[in-house]
Amino acid sequence: MFMFQLSRRSAAMLMAASAFSLGASAQGDEPIRLGFLTIKSGALAAGGKQMEDGLRLFLKERNNTIAGRKVELFVADTGGQPAVTKTKAQELVEKNKVDVIIGPLAAFEALAVDDYIRKVQIPVISPSAAAEDLTQRKPNPWFVRAVGTSAQPNHPLGEYAARDLKYKRIAIVADDFAFGHEIAAGFQRTFEENGGKVVQKLWSPLNVADYGSYISQIDPKVDAVFAAFAGSNGVKFLKQYNEYGLKGKIPVLGAMTTVDEGVLKMMGDEALNIVSSGWYSAGVQNASNRHFVDAMRKEYKDDPGYYSIGAYGAALMLEEAAKAVKGKVEDRQALMDALRKVELTNDPRGTLKLDALGNPVMDVYIRKVERKDGKLVNTVIKTYPDVSQFWHYDRKEFLANPVYSRDWPPAKNLEK
Repeated sequence: MFMFQLSRRSAAMLMAASAFSLGASAQGDEPIRLGFLTIKSGALAAGGKQMEDGLRLFLKERNNTIAGRKVELFVADTGGQPAVTKTKAQELVEKNKVDVIIGPLAAFEALAVDDYIRKVQIPVISPSAAAEDLTQRKPNPWFVRAVGTSAQPNHPLGEYAARDLKYKRIAIVADDFAFGHEIAAGFQRTFEENGGKVVQKLWSPLNVADYGSYISQIDPKVDAVFAAFAGSNGVKFLKQYNEYGLKGKIPVLGAMTTVDEGVLKMMGDEALNIVSSGWYSAGVQNASNRHFVDAMRKEYKDDPGYYSIGAYGAALMLEEAAKAVKGKVEDRQALMDALRKVELTNDPRGTLKLDALGNPVMDVYIRKVERKDGKLVNTVIKTYPDVSQFWHYDRKEFLANPVYSRDWPPAKNLEK
């Protein structure tokens, strides 16, 4: 009787072990299903291509394998339209059965899928979209960033413009959507807190064809113009700024994307000497970045910039989190918990860790456009270490204020 009971117990144990082995084998054979939301048409298409380049390079370097499992990539083109973005996100989750999503590109796209992300509880790593409240007043528990908020690198630039460059009066020209609003607001806040005045704000539509009417309105008595553009808009603006004869008269400060490496290749002398700020430059001197820049040049014949490093960095975060859960990315909650604990030491930007709300704390670089070896580059001229989305402000007080927008902080120094 005892032998029979032992035999049954042993058989049960063998069956359980066999089932576990088969399950582990099935999971090992089943690829990680990675969704990618990007833009392939319109003003932001150049950024979408660069994001995809960065992500595909990452996967190629690892033979399409993360945490011991093959990766199957599902690419969805949103067209830069919020309604389409939501539809594409639904397709990735419900049709393609993805385990995690990298994307989307634009802030308004991230806002469009916010409720859906919460409902289906799918981990999302943002490689670009910087809708600030998703890691501030309305944090999404299924959303983390691989990049900073729109305002994050412009807090240091506002201080730098006032303290180091000694500018007193500045005009802002920016894209008229959330990204442009938040960039301008972050810059304005610190610039004015350090003694400067924003005396003009000019807002141009995202798909504007001609910047002439905006450039002609710029006050000739300002010390500088702060230009905040996404995609290829910086190319058009700076070209026309030069054509209108302002290049040698009024200096230009730029947001990170205005003179991003991804668009510098389309510019000429009109971009020279523009000072900007960002959490990346192809000129950052560390071993990880030298490898990344060399690989991007070899694969795509271009320097990486804002969008390509955003997607590459998002993939690095996914890799670390997937390793932490031993490849079991189907456990979405465990993967999300691991993503929030990621600390990267091998990121081309330098060391990166997330704050309690899922936003990176990282170095911000003040860059100056120069020509080296026959091409335009962003040379790092100053580094602000460990910059958070809250800058030097008390987090509680920061969050008690409205989200950055066209109207906040109030523009008290505008001149007619």
